[in-house]
Amino acid sequence: MQLRTRALVLALAVGTSVSGLVGTGAAAAQEAQTATPIQWSACAEDVLAEIPAAQRDKVSCANHPVPLDHRKPHGPKITIALMKRPADDQAAKVGSLFINPGGPGGAGLIYSAYGSSFFQPEIMKRFDLIGFDPRGVGRSSPLRCFKTLEEANEVFGRMSAVPVTRTEIRDTMDATEDYTDACARNAGPLLDHMSTEAVARDLDLLRQGVGDRQLTFVGFSYGTLLGATYANMFPSKSRALVLDGNVDPTLRTSNGAEYDRQRAQGFEIALDAFLKRCDAEGDKCAYSDGDPRAKFDEVRDHLRTRSITLPDNQVVTHAGYIGRVTSDLYAPTRFKALAAWLQSIYAVLHPSAGTFSAQEQAALLPPLANKHGLADVRVGVTGDTEYLYDDSYYGVNCTDKPFPRVPQLFPVLAAKWERESPTFGRQQAASDLLTCATWPVRHPDRWDGPWHKRTPNPIVVVGNYYDPATRYEFSKRMVRQLGNARLLSVDAFGHCILGDSAGVDTAVTDYLVNLKAPADGQVFQPNAQPF
Repeated sequence: MQLRTRALVLALAVGTSVSGLVGTGAAAAQEAQTATPIQWSACAEDVLAEIPAAQRDKVSCANHPVPLDHRKPHGPKITIALMKRPADDQAAKVGSLFINPGGPGGAGLIYSAYGSSFFQPEIMKRFDLIGFDPRGVGRSSPLRCFKTLEEANEVFGRMSAVPVTRTEIRDTMDATEDYTDACARNAGPLLDHMSTEAVARDLDLLRQGVGDRQLTFVGFSYGTLLGATYANMFPSKSRALVLDGNVDPTLRTSNGAEYDRQRAQGFEIALDAFLKRCDAEGDKCAYSDGDPRAKFDEVRDHLRTRSITLPDNQVVTHAGYIGRVTSDLYAPTRFKALAAWLQSIYAVLHPSAGTFSAQEQAALLPPLANKHGLADVRVGVTGDTEYLYDDSYYGVNCTDKPFPRVPQLFPVLAAKWERESPTFGRQQAASDLLTCATWPVRHPDRWDGPWHKRTPNPIVVVGNYYDPATRYEFSKRMVRQLGNARLLSVDAFGHCILGDSAGVDTAVTDYLVNLKAPADGQVFQPNAQPF
């Protein structure tokens, strides 16, 4: 899943042995491990450059060793990059709060410096906030399938995010196999150890390394799978876990294709709700004139065969149209600008319809920070430019999520999913379903349950009604599958909600600080509406 998108991002004591069962796919029982204290020091200048100036004198960093293969604790090591933002009141400190922003492949190192965007002041006062890049991600022994940027560009340049024509489908399938072949050649031994189970074992060593008897954790999006995995591997070591924007752990780890098919349906639900809200808002939404649903579908279907050129010479393609909508559904603060953009495209087909200039559209957008990922790869660079990105997204997903290892199924399933989910079905099929069919890890070690272990305190699960990436139904399933959980629902758009709903934030603060679990079944509102 993607990183949480908002204005910010566009993000037992030493000597105790690790305990817990190995996942059902494990080949051997894990040997006992003894954690060493994390050694904190000054952060590197390039790390400090990514965080607010006011936080730079507060934070410290570390590169902590963990086993490459947890079944061989005395074997080769990799390092995990961490950042600590200390509690404002050290005398009243509860402990450390670990944060995972999602992805998988989300670099979480600097999230500790942005805690005030997600947490109320009491959290900042009472916890050391710990951000970290999970194994294979960012600065934590990155998993890399290419040696040069040019190699990456040549492969990715032949892929279509939403392949429709026979040529696009063939080229995307061929390039995807070239990509997975490159991973087999270049990624090294880490490729076999990218499971969420491995990350959960890392997290338990990190917990011990900061001296906490139990884990306090907040996970967004894919981070909810990490939290659920930890809770079931180490239930007695779980103090307080908050899972915001939830996956369905059973479905995700048992049937990757069905999980992604249902994920496409979640995007359709969110899009339909956006269009209905736009219609109801009238003049507040630039796309409200006429029937927004019919207008959207007309343009989408037109773009399958012909692009549209806007007055500012921007060329809108089918893949670009779906990609922009996918991205903007994550963040309600972008809905006004999205509506204006959609209206401008529609007006090209219907010149009598009102339109909006590029300047007017830009004025409706909130500030948006850069998002790390393959989308940042620069095209057209010449020479042997070092490849500085990582391929952890597929490294995790193709390990955790079982898919048929038959890439030839893609055209058939893409067409089927598109009939069910006309906007997002083909796009979802072109990602994990296709890539994981030839991923070069044949027998992955991964955790696929059980999910019902009881933790000392209930786990708090938060879900938005119209979350596109992790549909609300997944949050309800997470609660049913966990052994001890409470559901907080939010009548809101967007992916994840902490920091954007005062009611949820207050309940989460009381839970994290005082271990007061909120009443199950509460429904909250966001701080702001999209229009």
